[in-house]
Amino acid sequence: MDFALSPKAQETCDNMWDFMRSHVFPAEPVWASQLREHGENSHPPVMEELKAEAQRRGLWNLFLPKTSGLTNLEYAAVAEISGWSPVIAPEAINCQAPDTGNMETLELFATPEQRERWLEPLLRGEIRSAFAMTEPDVASSDATNITTVITRDGDDYVINGRKWWITGVADERCEVFIVMGKTDVDAEPHRQQSMVLVPRDTPGLEIVRNLPIFGYNDQHGHCEIVFRDVRVPVSNLLAGEGDGFKIAQARLGPGRIHHAMRAIGMAERALALMVDRAKSRVAFGQHLSDYANVQDLIAQSRIDINMARLHVYNAAWLIDQHGAKGARSEISEIKVSAPAMATTVIDRAIEVFGGMGVSDDTVLAYFYAWARVLRIVDGPDAVHRRTVARVEMKKTPPYVG
Repeated sequence: MDFALSPKAQETCDNMWDFMRSHVFPAEPVWASQLREHGENSHPPVMEELKAEAQRRGLWNLFLPKTSGLTNLEYAAVAEISGWSPVIAPEAINCQAPDTGNMETLELFATPEQRERWLEPLLRGEIRSAFAMTEPDVASSDATNITTVITRDGDDYVINGRKWWITGVADERCEVFIVMGKTDVDAEPHRQQSMVLVPRDTPGLEIVRNLPIFGYNDQHGHCEIVFRDVRVPVSNLLAGEGDGFKIAQARLGPGRIHHAMRAIGMAERALALMVDRAKSRVAFGQHLSDYANVQDLIAQSRIDINMARLHVYNAAWLIDQHGAKGARSEISEIKVSAPAMATTVIDRAIEVFGGMGVSDDTVLAYFYAWARVLRIVDGPDAVHRRTVARVEMKKTPPYVG
């Protein structure tokens, strides 16, 4: 088991860090200003400048191994760097959720016609996309619960249902939704679901509202949407009828590595801010960094980050060696451990910053909100612990007694 980066991966990481320092971090206040000027769901022009620079540098679609030449383990290091600026950097290199998962899904299951219409523009960064699975009226952590119905009517499918927390929908560049619903309620539970492609402008598709996270309205949005007799051609089906659950499982493995590593990047930036604050702030005649309790916060944060990184690297390495199925428990483990670690480290940084830490004068408040949300998206902690426990209970230990 070797986590050392190849020369190509190290060069990519060095290039990424240079891009972050020279372009991404300076663009953060510009991006925020342009968003205030044009509207909270507008597309700040500075993002297109960043995307052009990323493409010039070859920092584009790095999450796709056959495009980038990077393994999952090697891309994990890049994803961590992008997590230092999680709102801007992933999109700047066309490695943002949910588009990454959607592009992987289309890469695996789309027909040539579907690839040409949707995948190619996504790979070029010209459009955005959404993945519509979660529903408000059922526990969507169990995908077999979904109630949206996809009914065959001649050469069309007719969709009726309600979804929420659908990321990306508030951005008008989001032109296509991958929608999961039931095509056969009488089939066995994991064969009832199918996925269809629904263009944004399809009649009957209503965007009800943009849901905030802890009061933050993201630029791309997390929306509630309703499908009322939404009609799409049968050719918009992904794979075959009854393949929806299989597609969902294939989609989520590598993406959880990306989320976990971006969470580690957020934690690293929080720690850097914590250290800088502790060294520069004076209370009761001493710098905060001189107090043992503050040193404990810093030291434990470094320990926690390093452990989480190795945990995620191990999962990424296993995916490279055996595929997502061969790393099922480890993927669930890091989906729990990395966001929980990030939430804890960011909270410590907030403690050192005091009142400023809960304001928008630093990134910490938003980082904390998003790290906490990561403990729910792509399956809540409880569901992943259940997966880990089931795998563990099937093992035969070398000795008990």
